[in-house]
Amino acid sequence: MRRRLYEIVHNTNRKDKPGYIYTIIIVTASITSILPICFKVQPFWMPRVELYSVYILFFDYVFRWMTYDYACGKSAPKAFLLYPLMPLTILNFISLLPTLGILGSQFLVLRLFRVTTIAHYSKSMTYIANVFRKEKDTLLSVLYIAIAYIFVSALVMFACEPQSFDDFFEALYWATTALTTVGYGDVSPVTVIGRLVSMVSSLFGIAVIALPAGIVTAGFVQEIDAAKAAKNAEILADKQQHQVYQEDELTDSQSQENRQPACKPQENGYADSKPQENEYADSKSQENGYADSKSQEDEQTASKSQKNERTAGGVQEVKGDD
Repeated sequence: MRRRLYEIVHNTNRKDKPGYIYTIIIVTASITSILPICFKVQPFWMPRVELYSVYILFFDYVFRWMTYDYACGKSAPKAFLLYPLMPLTILNFISLLPTLGILGSQFLVLRLFRVTTIAHYSKSMTYIANVFRKEKDTLLSVLYIAIAYIFVSALVMFACEPQSFDDFFEALYWATTALTTVGYGDVSPVTVIGRLVSMVSSLFGIAVIALPAGIVTAGFVQEIDAAKAAKNAEILADKQQHQVYQEDELTDSQSQENRQPACKPQENGYADSKPQENEYADSKSQENGYADSKSQEDEQTASKSQKNERTAGGVQEVKGDD
């Protein structure tokens, strides 16, 4: 039963209708559960719809927890202890708490994390997650470089232009916006050193943003190619299996045809015996015909002899009268 539940919840077979319906229900519940955030004044039916959607998402959380050992391929106790500690699972669980009344109204913004439930059913998000998992070391290296530069440039700006920043956090804010080439303009340097740092930050920021973007893009393309290759391999395997099945059927039919002629000699023997029986019957009829002809000849001979006897008797009687 848990195996079948795993197939439905994780939609392992795209042709499985219950799994497809379950996916639609969960995605719809994830979207409708965050609709109240879009309204300042909610309609009267909106809280009830949100509550029902949260119940559906909670049962989905429980079902995934119950079948996680099949998903990760680990033993049951270890898998059940590991599932609640996963980052995506933590976000899914925390997003349900405000509506269930466990967290106060000040945490209603956590409802936004309910969209992370869609990540279980989105191929694109799965590909991106796989890219981040595979390129984790490279992306972390770029992140460390960016954080170090932001911190150093913020220190330089805060020391060179104390009049432009009230505290160090504002300097960090400016360094981050300058590195990402956003530049809101609410804070701008006035000294020569500050402007030089700003120019270097803009140029360095282009490289810092372009490097992880290229890594993620290349990894995303590789994931798509791998998925296509796996799909083509699956299709090819199905075709080969179907071809083998057809060959087996052809072999079975040929073997059955080869077995059928074994009975034909008997049939032929029976057919051969029929002419023999017919020949025997013909010979019997010929013998009977010969016997009939013999009896007819005997009868004719007897009648002739009787006539001769009668003729001879008549002649003797005539002689006696004379």
